[in-house]
Amino acid sequence: MVASSSDGLRDRIRSIPDFPKKGIVFRDITTLLQDSSAFARSIDLMTEHFRSRNIQKVVGIESRGFIFGGALAYRLGAGFVPVRKPKKLPFQTIRQEYQLEYGTDALEIHIDAITKGENVLIVDDLIATGGTLHATCKLVEQLGGNIIALACLIELSFLKPREKFGSVEIFSLVQYDSE
Repeated sequence: MVASSSDGLRDRIRSIPDFPKKGIVFRDITTLLQDSSAFARSIDLMTEHFRSRNIQKVVGIESRGFIFGGALAYRLGAGFVPVRKPKKLPFQTIRQEYQLEYGTDALEIHIDAITKGENVLIVDDLIATGGTLHATCKLVEQLGGNIIALACLIELSFLKPREKFGSVEIFSLVQYDSE
């Protein structure tokens, strides 16, 4: 599902060409975060969409997924679970590798972060190819969580990330159909 473009959130996101390398347009959310009304609106829209879904845990992906995930967990009355890069969590973890353009990376979650059968919402700031979200889904599934949906502020729809997730709902507030 996609939120209405009339919410004005897209106007609060700065586009920076050729960052971090030539040919990439970086979507900078710091301008949205600095605008208290735009940030509140983004959290309100996500909350409205998921309020009746019995979310028990919100999983936020390092690092900008923590910003939206933490606020959303609070608003939904759910627990918050961080998914981090390797060796950042202090307790026992499970790990999931994923592909990058050149090489691999990994994410980890505490082994006791999710109880089997809990309803989980996975949150990140942006979905491009879906690699980090897909890896996070695998971690949640390994712990027995019931993935209700994925939520993102930004979706780079021209990269076709939805193809990776089958019937899993992806809710995004701002879409870019081209670079």
